[in-house]
Amino acid sequence: MKKVTVINIVVIVLVMVLRISGCGGEQKGTGNETTHEKVQPKIVFSAKPFELTDVKLLDGPFKDAMELDRKYLHDLDADRLLHTFRLNAGLPSTAKPYGGWEAPNIELRGHSIGHYLSACAFMYASTGDEELKKKGEYIVAELAKCQKAIGDSGYLSAFPESFFDRVEALEPVWAPWYTLHKIYAGLADMYVYCGNKQALEVAEGMARWAKKRTDRLTDEQMQIMLKIEFGGMNEVFANLYALTGNADYLALAKRFDHEFVFTPLMKGKDWLHGLHANTQIPKIIGAAREYELTGEKKYHDIASFFWDAVISNRMYSIGGTSNYEHWRTPPSLLARELSVESAETCCTYNMLKLTRHLFEWTADEKYADYYERAIYNQILASQSPENGMVMYYVAMNPGHFKIYCTPEDSFWCCTGTGMENHAKYGDSIYYHDANGLFVNLFIASELNWADKEIVVRQETKYPQEDSTRITIETKRPVQTAIRIRIPYWATKGAIIKVNGQVQNIKTAAASYAAIERKWNKGDRIEVQMPMSLHLHRMHDDKKVASIMYGPLVLAGELGTEKLTREMQYVGDQRSQHNAPSIEVPVFVIDGKPLDEWVKPVEGKDLTFKTVNVGRPKDVELIPFYRLHGQRYALYWNLLNEQEYEKWKADKAEKEKQEAAKQAEDARKIVEKQVDSVIIGNEESEGQHNLQTNNSYSGQYAGGTWRDAREGGFFSYDLKVFPDAPMTLECKYWGGDTERTFEIKVNDVSLGTVEIESGHPEQFFEKLYPIPLDVTRDKEKVTVKFIAPADGYAGGVFGLRMLRGD
Repeated sequence: MKKVTVINIVVIVLVMVLRISGCGGEQKGTGNETTHEKVQPKIVFSAKPFELTDVKLLDGPFKDAMELDRKYLHDLDADRLLHTFRLNAGLPSTAKPYGGWEAPNIELRGHSIGHYLSACAFMYASTGDEELKKKGEYIVAELAKCQKAIGDSGYLSAFPESFFDRVEALEPVWAPWYTLHKIYAGLADMYVYCGNKQALEVAEGMARWAKKRTDRLTDEQMQIMLKIEFGGMNEVFANLYALTGNADYLALAKRFDHEFVFTPLMKGKDWLHGLHANTQIPKIIGAAREYELTGEKKYHDIASFFWDAVISNRMYSIGGTSNYEHWRTPPSLLARELSVESAETCCTYNMLKLTRHLFEWTADEKYADYYERAIYNQILASQSPENGMVMYYVAMNPGHFKIYCTPEDSFWCCTGTGMENHAKYGDSIYYHDANGLFVNLFIASELNWADKEIVVRQETKYPQEDSTRITIETKRPVQTAIRIRIPYWATKGAIIKVNGQVQNIKTAAASYAAIERKWNKGDRIEVQMPMSLHLHRMHDDKKVASIMYGPLVLAGELGTEKLTREMQYVGDQRSQHNAPSIEVPVFVIDGKPLDEWVKPVEGKDLTFKTVNVGRPKDVELIPFYRLHGQRYALYWNLLNEQEYEKWKADKAEKEKQEAAKQAEDARKIVEKQVDSVIIGNEESEGQHNLQTNNSYSGQYAGGTWRDAREGGFFSYDLKVFPDAPMTLECKYWGGDTERTFEIKVNDVSLGTVEIESGHPEQFFEKLYPIPLDVTRDKEKVTVKFIAPADGYAGGVFGLRMLRGD
């Protein structure tokens, strides 16, 4: 048994109500009802969570995932994470910088250190890992040095404060407030879980800077600034208010209330169509926290309505939401939203945080049902069982495969939330109120309920088995209720035994089965919830459905055709969007009940197969969280024979039209194209005399881009016809909107151009006619893209010179 230190005892005694960036939000108390919040909530909670220190995971898939995450946290180098912070503060650093989104030229650099601090704090609370606590403390101390070196303002970041000038002016910049949100949260978690007072001091210094920075903005200017993603700044300032009692922080939290989003939600209007999903969810978590600390009903209404709007109308079977990171359609239209870029994992991380708040307010079983769905089918499923790497998107596109980050060259947003997700699985298994205990999740674990002086040990192989066993350890008899969640999918009810005796209590699906009695040492509760197959159908097309077994989404095993290991671990999360596809079976079921055409495979637990319905073949199905290293499908077309024949005909016609289009495009290229550059290809760019200044290249959405930044440029020499009009064709990405820059051909300006809106999440081409005088009597010209002093030129994904007629 690990030796208990004085610091451990202090942290346990000073356990807080607040849980700043845990998977479900903030902790509001433990079985001991102690806190080191200085401001108590203004509302009454129906259920209260336990601290991570109160819950120990036992052997099972969640503990395995946590240990993989723990190893990754140990492997990461603190000085490499600190590198760009030190450079920004003018301090020396010899560390090799990490790549991906943490590279020194990436504007979001620094966000991962906040996630890392939170993950270390959670892991310490969950496991008592002293080494990770020390790594977190070292980072806090070094960040404090950086903050001091920058000056007296309290500013701390891995990028210059000028980024905030740009965000206030709505000039191109990648989410600086969002990045600070992660750092605030990580510092606060180090204070809460590791007792690190310096972390709170650094966070308060940053908050003083933020107040001074935003005080100079009118409310109207603030709302304009909030158009650019800012994470959950209202949440972190509300939490700092609770920790310190400083009312300035609550006022600052309210200044980050985004009225464009809040006002319709407060009125019960779903205007989420078209919005970037994960930009919005942290704002709503902030609203939930503001409700708890102020009691203002509007915040309650915003959070509750938002949750219903997303989960009821925009949720995939695995519990995830978003497609191409947006809610691209009106409510309940998801059947055509099955892409390789569906279900961003950060969205589910944040929806679980929000769900935790709502369960605390209501103790409504529907929130616990969602929590179980999402934590098994997306969060647990998002981690590689080989090395602990995590996923950005979970492709809903049938026939795709899982794509994970790399250890040192990714650091996406979902890499950061992934560090946290798998460090705190002890969260939300158990809750309590004045009357007793809630058992919400069936995860092998041990709860130390200190207030009742009992230990609750849950031993289970769930969901491999449909049962769990709870044993009570206590020194004295304890009168209390234990309420077992009976999930929505348990349509056959449940069998509950206490010390071997069947209990005559209600066990209807989507409810709690309550056992009220005096508990003695060694008392046992046995719960069996028979699982069965069922479908999760699309609202807008009932013929499109996922197959589920109990709480689990079953994935069809589609093999490794055209799939390599290198395709599964990538630095660019979009690099495999155009990977070769395969044919995915259709199920011709002719209205037969599900259990007639899906059968268990003998000798393989949680494994099923389709029987005589697959066209062109039947498939085996396993839980999605177990699938790794092969292609899969989560949604299927369920048709009758007539529908299948029409489906085949439509598919053949579509393929014919696509082939004709490709042939026509090829013909036009032969006829019209004079020259072209393969962007990012060293040989092609060299052949076209690439010249650059402050220019960068990378991959995105399956394409390769080049841009220039902050007064820089890039140029190529392209062939032209000396006696014919020429037209320049540039290929852009529709998400790079509001970027304005200049294009010159032989130093003659084609004007200031803008990457226009109207092409959401897709590539498009733009044509620029070249004056004939520029190309007359020439065989080649120099095409130059020039960035403004405070912005970008490009990215350009393709460049061709065409005949202009």
